[in-house]
Amino acid sequence: LKESNMSTLTEKSREHVHAARAAKRAQAVALGVDERFVSLMVERFYANVREDELLAPIFAERISDWPQHLERMKAFWRSILFNSGEFSGNPMAKHMAIAGLEQSHFVRWLELFYATLDALGPQPKGVALVAERARSIADSLLTGISIRREGLSGSTAGKDLPHV
Repeated sequence: LKESNMSTLTEKSREHVHAARAAKRAQAVALGVDERFVSLMVERFYANVREDELLAPIFAERISDWPQHLERMKAFWRSILFNSGEFSGNPMAKHMAIAGLEQSHFVRWLELFYATLDALGPQPKGVALVAERARSIADSLLTGISIRREGLSGSTAGKDLPHV
């Protein structure tokens, strides 16, 4: 391709990405899931996690700078819910490095997450949107950990995780 054609393709790609991100954000915002909601959700959820008997020790062992962690998690959720592209990292590697992480931890994480969503409740469809993403993430992480430990027999590890 000529350089001018390549430049046009690159610009069209950027426009497509921008439009897709704007559409995803608009869909979430229409359901009451905006930046303010994400911020409140992350703050309240991790306040609950820090007091939870099962999960608090896992986080306390790894997180020393909570304000920084919360900002990182807000960027993560904005990336997930709005396709903002602002988060970079490898959550799978971080979770695989935690010895002893198992289904009960992910179930409890989801229970706290769902309770947080119920308390904030933008709209039922907004709650469902965020809850589906959270369950998908938990399923993916648990399945990845299980496959690493058990091989392919761990590929259905997340099938019994709770739904909203």
